[in-house]
Amino acid sequence: MRFDVVIVGGGAAGLSAALVLARARRRVMIVDAGNPRNGVSEHLHGYLTRDGESPTQLLAAGRKEVLEYGSEMTTGTAIRIERTDDGGFLVQTDATAQLEARTVLVATGLRDELPNIAGLHDRWGVDVLHCPYCHGYEVRDSPIGVLGGDNRPFTIHQASLVRQWSEDVVFFPNRIELTGAERERLIARGIRIVEGDVAGVSVGDGRLDGVELASGQEIPRSVVFVGPRFVPRGDLLTDLGCEADENGRVVTDPAGSTSVPGAWAAGNVSDSPAQLITAAAAGSKAAIALNHYLLEQDIVRAVAIAAELQPSETGSNPRGVS
Repeated sequence: MRFDVVIVGGGAAGLSAALVLARARRRVMIVDAGNPRNGVSEHLHGYLTRDGESPTQLLAAGRKEVLEYGSEMTTGTAIRIERTDDGGFLVQTDATAQLEARTVLVATGLRDELPNIAGLHDRWGVDVLHCPYCHGYEVRDSPIGVLGGDNRPFTIHQASLVRQWSEDVVFFPNRIELTGAERERLIARGIRIVEGDVAGVSVGDGRLDGVELASGQEIPRSVVFVGPRFVPRGDLLTDLGCEADENGRVVTDPAGSTSVPGAWAAGNVSDSPAQLITAAAAGSKAAIALNHYLLEQDIVRAVAIAAELQPSETGSNPRGVS
């Protein structure tokens, strides 16, 4: 079966796109590995009508909706997308399945690369966080630490931003060397700066309770914010020939169309870091534009078929010459 659209990625962006396209009566297949970026989080926030729900619940409800409208879904990882001779696409999965499609939409998101500091990965999504808009309210008025890392601009901004949720914020520059102006701004904001390499985070009674310095000093903290390196999962599209920017994000127009006709992207693979609700909106927007793209193909094909059939149906000579 040839699908109108194969969507790679079954997160908020991919499912939102699938819902719109299925309701438009398009033949849709979703390929999803089942490992969402926010799967480690207990709750999601800032998503209207779903605030406090678990990410698992949101995705389960989304899958149910799109399947009820006739979309299909397969569990697996897409490993390659190829262009076919007729201008469509062939999506190869790790289950050896080959899915033929007129168009593709990639919504594979990104991965978070944390600083190499002991304990961060184990507490990621629990009390090691990165987005105050997602988790700041829940840790308000707590002793908060912000760790410096490879994502320098994000981390320094993060330290100033987190201060909105607590009066007790400590910034650990770690390997970041602050300029005089940066230091002045942080201190004026009411943020304490603790120098020295960070060795790890400590845990007591199942909760994070401090930041350990290489010197042996430990600063009590109950939650830590860190700025990961955001690495887009865009290899499927860049290997197809889609243009990417200097940060590795796939370049799209405002509706998600890439530089390769018929290939689309939505969510964090092309917009970093997009909030969950923003990614869902991007999926919806891309789906509408993608449907219009398919519509134009349908009309052109219908006109061509009508032109081929017209002489034989009328039995007349189109030139009017005997």
